[in-house]
Parts: sequence; structure tokens; C-alpha cells
Amino acid sequence: MSRVLLRGAQVITMAPGRPDAEHADVLVDGDRIAAVGENLEAPDAEDVDFSGRILIPGLVNAHLHTWQTALRSAGADWTLMEYLTHLHGECVGHYTPADMHISNLAGALNQINCGTTTVGDWCHNALSPEHADAAVEGLLQAGIRAVFLHGTPYRSPETPHPLAEIDRLLDGPVRGHALLTVGMALQGPQYSSPEAAVADFRAGAERGLVVSMHQSGGEPAPGWEAVRAAGLFSPLTNIVHGVDLPGTWIEMLVEAGVTFTTTPENELGQGHGTPITGSLLRLGAAPSLGTDIDTAVPGKLLTAARIALAHQRGLDHAQYRQETGMHANTASVTAKQALAWATVEGAKALGLADRVGRIEAGMQADLVAVEARAFNLWPAHDPVATVLHADIANIEAVMVAGIWRKRDHALLTSGLDDVKDRLRESGERLLRSIGPADPQA
Repeated sequence: MSRVLLRGAQVITMAPGRPDAEHADVLVDGDRIAAVGENLEAPDAEDVDFSGRILIPGLVNAHLHTWQTALRSAGADWTLMEYLTHLHGECVGHYTPADMHISNLAGALNQINCGTTTVGDWCHNALSPEHADAAVEGLLQAGIRAVFLHGTPYRSPETPHPLAEIDRLLDGPVRGHALLTVGMALQGPQYSSPEAAVADFRAGAERGLVVSMHQSGGEPAPGWEAVRAAGLFSPLTNIVHGVDLPGTWIEMLVEAGVTFTTTPENELGQGHGTPITGSLLRLGAAPSLGTDIDTAVPGKLLTAARIALAHQRGLDHAQYRQETGMHANTASVTAKQALAWATVEGAKALGLADRVGRIEAGMQADLVAVEARAFNLWPAHDPVATVLHADIANIEAVMVAGIWRKRDHALLTSGLDDVKDRLRESGERLLRSIGPADPQA
């Protein structure tokens, strides 16, 4: 197994009890981090000089519908209802397994390019086993770490999740792949009957899987109370958006260890509602982050972190001025917290907190090097803020499980022109199934 010694960088470990940033060396042994410290010695290791760079844990995009990559920007001006009508009402049935594969491959490569090493692939367009296998193969071919959250297009509220397909994935395409785990992308209690919601949660618990669900607006449906009464909310429960959940419900869910994922750019732009970041912070909890859909917003998690941070600060500043008539003297949320949402909290939401999200001995070697000497970041007075301000051009290198996937600002993947051609062809054909946004057009 290969050993690599990364020297000279400022390291943001995100580990408790360590400085926000420190000058340290990182020794990688195979797929794991072997040591973090000053002046490490490893004569048998490849020596990589990362002076002038900032080393961070790989970002965790906890909620991405990767299967929509071929439709990039097509829904940038869609409201939530237009998105549901055009994409889920008109387009999904036209997807072939080849469409699923190319979108997942290209989408995962884009995530790596942006510094994301782990993605929660919320795949609710697995029309058949062949569609699911093609999506999985796209993730594996890209070399990203992923939780494949299996889902289907919207079903009758009384129809439970297809468990035979979950078990098939667990016993077949996913078994033996160190980078891939399975979860369930449920319709959830908001969009299922109480009986179906309880059955789905129980099935996930019996298999020890993360179960994730949408909740975007409206008072909680009866399914929520049924799942609560059955005692099935747990740290394996992930709620995406969570908009309009009453404060008492959020408090109860946080106490049960439930995680929340907010996708701030899309929530604000499409009309899901106000991100619940502040509600979580007031309870001592925190969100994880996702970019949701390339159909409407770019898949850059650092952008999502900055939007989430600025939006919550804006709400807090406005409330403080309303209450006191004065401007606040200190920021209510810090850049370090926002970076934690994109790393530590994402790992927790996907059930991977023991493997990724921090730079510590024993953790998986999922690492990102940010070129801090670039003109748009220099001088990098605050390393954490510098990372949040970084863009794709600043992501110099990305390692997943000890394997370089990006070096010298370029993806280490051959055939990218072919991937782009296939993605364009898929998107153009799929878009022909979508009607005009204006019914009078």
C-alpha cells in the first residue's frame, strides 16, 4: 500500500481540541490517515510539498440529485411547482439507464473537481434495477465516496419503499465497494400514509441504513406522528429541508439525534421556504449542506456554505436591529461553523462520522488542498475564511481514500471530452420531453 507525506500546508483538521488551523504534516498510509503532526518522518513515503496550500477534510455534499446533471441550468428560473411539473411530471419517465450513468458519472466528477469527496446521492429516479445499477456504476467510475440513497419516482402514498431492490443492492452491486454504501431515499411521512411511513422507517432500522426524506413546506402530515409514536426517529434519520416543521417538532427530532440537511441556494431560489439553520443553531444543533439539483443551481458546496452563512447572519442582524434598534457588535455565526456544516455535519448526516469529515489518524484519507497563494485569495490572513472564499480554480488537489483524483488543478480522469459529449446528448434528448414553462407559450 502506498504512503504519502503531505508537508508544509496549513491544516484545518476540524477535529475537536485542535486549533482552527495549524502548520502540520499529514501522513497517508493506503486509504487512511496515519498521523498528523509537525516534522513527521516517513523515509519510505512519497514526499509532497504543499507549502502555501491549505489542507482541509474532503467536503461532504449531503444532498444531491446527481441523476439530473445532464439538465444543468434548464430549470434556473423554475419555481418549485414548475420543477415538480416539468421534471418529475414530464421528464423522469424518459430516462434510460444510460442517462442515469452519464449524469452520475459527470455529476460525481464535478463534485470532485469542486472539492467534494463524499456525496449523498439522492437517487429518486431508479425506474428499474438497471437504472439503479447504472447510477451506481457512474459513481464508482468517478471514484467518489458516496451513499447511494435509493429512491423511485413519486408513488401512491400507500405504497411502501421497494425493499427487494434495497436488499438486491446490498447483496449485489454495492457489496465489496469500500467507497459506496446504501441508504433509502424515502417519500417520508410528509408524502406517505402513516402505515407506509412506519413500514419504511422500520425497514431501514432493521437494515441499519440511513433513511432520508424531503419536507418542504406545510404542516406535518399524519405520518410524522405515526413514526414518532413508533419510536423510529434516530441518528439514522435525515430530513432534507425541514421547512415549516414547527419548533416543537424540530426540538423533539434533534433530541432523537435526527440530522437535517439544508440546501440554501435552491431553497431560497425555488420557493421551498426559509432554511431552518437558525432553528437548529438555537437548539445547539447544526445543519449539513447540499446543493440539491444542478438543474437549478451550481453544484459547488462552498457556495452553499457561504449562502447559508450569509443568510443566517442576515436574519440575525435584522432581528437584533428590530429588538435593540442597534447594529450587532459581533457575528452570530462564524466561518468555522459554516465549514463544519460542509464537513463534520455532512459526515454525520450520511452515517459516516467515524470515517470522514475530519483530518485525524485513523480516518479515511479524503483530503483537499486549496491553493492559498492564488490572486483571489492572497494574502490568506484567516485560513478558514480563505477556504470558504475559494472557488473551483483554487481547488488544486483532491484525494479520496488515499488516491489522487485531482492534481495540479486538473481531474485525473481520461476521456472527459467523451463524458461531456454523452452528457450533452442525454440532456438535449431529455429536454425535448419537457413542455414550456409558460403554458401560453
